Amino acid sequence: MGKEMNGIINIYKEAGYTSFDVVAKMRGILKTRKIGHTGTLDPAATGVLPVCVGNATKAAEFLADHDKEYIAELLLGVSTDTLDTTGQVLENRPVTCGGEEVREAVLSFLGKSEQIPPMYSALKVNGKRLYELARAGKEVEREPRSIVITELEILSVELPVVRFRVVCSKGTYIRSLCQDIGEKLNCGGCLQSLERTRVGAFDKSTAVTLTALERHRDDGTLPEIVLGVDQIFTQYQAATLRDRFIRIAENGNKLRTDMLTEPFLYSDGEKVRLYGEDERFYGVYEYRNAEEVLKPVKFFLTK
Repeated sequence: MGKEMNGIINIYKEAGYTSFDVVAKMRGILKTRKIGHTGTLDPAATGVLPVCVGNATKAAEFLADHDKEYIAELLLGVSTDTLDTTGQVLENRPVTCGGEEVREAVLSFLGKSEQIPPMYSALKVNGKRLYELARAGKEVEREPRSIVITELEILSVELPVVRFRVVCSKGTYIRSLCQDIGEKLNCGGCLQSLERTRVGAFDKSTAVTLTALERHRDDGTLPEIVLGVDQIFTQYQAATLRDRFIRIAENGNKLRTDMLTEPFLYSDGEKVRLYGEDERFYGVYEYRNAEEVLKPVKFFLTK
């Protein structure tokens, strides 16, 4: 492939692929092994899957922390072992609730809450992934986890199906949310379809399928879709280092604030994106008030 590729490729995962399938196929397409995805999507789900390539793999942990947006379809009256329609039906119950009751139940999940992760998930308990235990017919106790749902919009109610948009914190399972809504309505429920439309700043509108990725490779237009690793950190303000202090940064040292080109007003612990005057991204730094320095958190410069 010539010059090493570094950055983020915003993939649109199609139904039927696991997140690991996507990474495996991309390794073949891009002829590089240094690739990692940033948050699992179920095989039946579609949508945004940002994939880190080259030195950007060091940023995967940061991207996993970003909020996510989904469009989901909840099927009321049906409970399954996987909490979605791909699983074994455990129970069918009549749906006797009305539209207004459904709206109230869905919107009651706005804000902070505790959620129990599903058995069919990639979480590990005592070194084993939950879905491996579930497939072996075992169920283990799972600790509830704190989640935050910041936006919840009902798009349509055509009983027994409810379509909604949700923006949530990391670690939120939409399958579990569907089950919880169904239980609140006393009829059960499971996830019928799921599309992830955004991960942090990475949106569906800029995502490319694996087929499109191959086309870009063959056309020589890959650079058009490889986004800079700094796109993960747009929530932090930018700072520019004066050219004469670049060597200090390249050696991984702390930086005095007077080495920056612009005056600053940072609070203790605040993170910034650091660039050179040539606009090259160096990494994420954290301001330490006691020392009046910027300390490197993650360094990404590729020489």
